[in-house]
This record gives sequence, C-alpha cells and structure tokens, in this order.
Amino acid sequence: MPQLRKDPVTKRWVIINLEKSRGPKDFQLPNPVHSADNCPFCPGKETLTPPEVMSYREKDTLPNQPGWQIRVIPNKFPALQIEGDLDRTGIGLYDMMNGVGAHEVIIETPNHKCGAAGYTVPQMTTIVNTYCDRYRDLKRDRRFRYILIFKNNGQAAGASLDHPHSQLIATPIIPKRVMEEIEGARQYYYYKERCVFCDIIRQELSAGERIIHENENFVAFAPFASRFPFETCIAPKDHKASFGAIEESEIEGLADILCATLNRLVKTLNDPPFNYIIHTSPCDENCGEYYHWHLEIMPRLTKVAGFEWGSGFYVNPTPPELATSFLLQNSP
Repeated sequence: MPQLRKDPVTKRWVIINLEKSRGPKDFQLPNPVHSADNCPFCPGKETLTPPEVMSYREKDTLPNQPGWQIRVIPNKFPALQIEGDLDRTGIGLYDMMNGVGAHEVIIETPNHKCGAAGYTVPQMTTIVNTYCDRYRDLKRDRRFRYILIFKNNGQAAGASLDHPHSQLIATPIIPKRVMEEIEGARQYYYYKERCVFCDIIRQELSAGERIIHENENFVAFAPFASRFPFETCIAPKDHKASFGAIEESEIEGLADILCATLNRLVKTLNDPPFNYIIHTSPCDENCGEYYHWHLEIMPRLTKVAGFEWGSGFYVNPTPPELATSFLLQNSP
C-alpha cells in the first residue's frame, strides 16, 4: 500500500510508493550532449555576453578576456532588471510593482564538457566562494528582500546552455515556497522553542537510514517526505539562518559534501538532469532563531502532472530509504 508522509516544515503531504518502488534502472535517460559550437560561455567568446560583474582569473589577465576560472555576468535575458525603483501601486484589489531585481549567471568553469561530477573540491570551493561573494554584495541593496542561488543542469531541468553554470536572482519580495518554510519553522519554534531543521538533522543523524554523506560541518540526507526520487538535502549541522553567515572555515566543507553528493547522484543515475537551490533566510534577517539555511538537490526523473498541480501532493515512486541505499553503493 502507498504511504502518505508529512513534511514537518511545510506541512506538505507526499505519496510514497512502497510496493512498486522504482530504482536507478527504471529512470534510463539519454546521455547529455555537450556541444561547444557557438557557446557564449566558452573562453574566447567573452564579447558574446554582457560585461562581467566579477571573476576569478589568472594573474595579469584582463576583464572580459580569456584567462578566467569563474565569470559572473548579468543574464542577457533577465527575469528582473537592476535599474529603477519599485513604485508599488494598486488597481483595486490588484497589487503590482516594477520588475526590479538582479539576475546573474555564474559561469563555473572554462571547460564546456565538465559535468556535474567533474569538479575537484578546490574547484567547487571557488564556486561556493563566488556564491558567497555575490550573495553578500547584493544583500546590501535595500530594494532586495530575497536572494535565490540555483543551478539548472540539463535541458529537462531548464538549462538552455550545456556549459556548466549557476544563476542568482535577487527579488523585492520573499518567494512563496520560502515563506511556507519560514511559517512552518516559526510555528514549530513557538510551540517547541527549537529549530525544526535542527531537530530533523539530529533525528536523521541518530537514525542513519537516510544519511547519504556527512563531514564535520554538513550533512546530506534524503528527506523523510521526499517529493522526488533521489531528492537530497544538504544542511549545516550548526544552526545558521543565513547562507551569508557561512564561515571561511566551512566553505570547503560545503564544497566537499556537494561534490560527494553530486558524484553519487551522477554515478547512480547516469548523469541525470537536476536542479539545486539554496534556501536561506530573507535579507531582513527576521527569522534567525527558527530558520535554517539548506541546499536542495532535485533530480528531474519524473513528470509533475495534473494531480500534482491540482492537489499540491507529490507522488514519489522511490522511497527515500531505498534511494539512500542505491546512492551509498557508489563511492563519492
């Protein structure tokens, strides 16, 4: 019989299929094609992109020229634009404002064919450092209430270019999905005077059956009420509400566990399309006691269809305990 499981943070229910569970061989996807033809993110094509916002590059090389390890550029087709004021207005019961924000692309490597499992820990450390630099810089802009860092890997996950890259969007409002987490965490805290994420991490570490990887500062686990097959959460063991509060000594630990987790997913699922997102506290930092930043990895192995859209339920054909056992068979 299928099992209904409740997410303790958002109160969202998920249907887990325990009887006809699907494993890695049931999610056979074509191998990705990595074509560098006319790729605007490749070295030597810097004039095809907007001027870089920042970069890590070799000594004595010039901005917007080859010689970079990581480039950050404005998105050529931004969801929101950096210039202007919000100008909040209303027409009757309808509210609106100008589409002010920031939309940046983090080009993670000059190597077009470097897959998700191709990074060394030092390379991933530089990527995480870039995330931190851009997060902290944009957080100073008082127009922005939220900064979302995310990666779309593969066409099925929404990537329009193969070249490895992440994105960052700063918004003048707090996203609905984040608000659901914040409200759920707030209610839990006021009832129990503890962080729900900290309690989840303690329970998962104690039980061990859904732990995928851990190091001194971080843990990767399959959520109890996973929405998707092989969904993974990475969280700091110590309570921190803001991603921007990560310490220099912890950045390599995040890079290490992100590399290890992605490596397991790629080996187990034959380089699947996936999204990852960093959920952090809003820029105004008013939920520091009860919110806990984390990174969610969601392989795109199934389709979200009418039932999911209409009900808000997710149907997961792979129990997280089974997904964990498959992932642990592949060393990072």
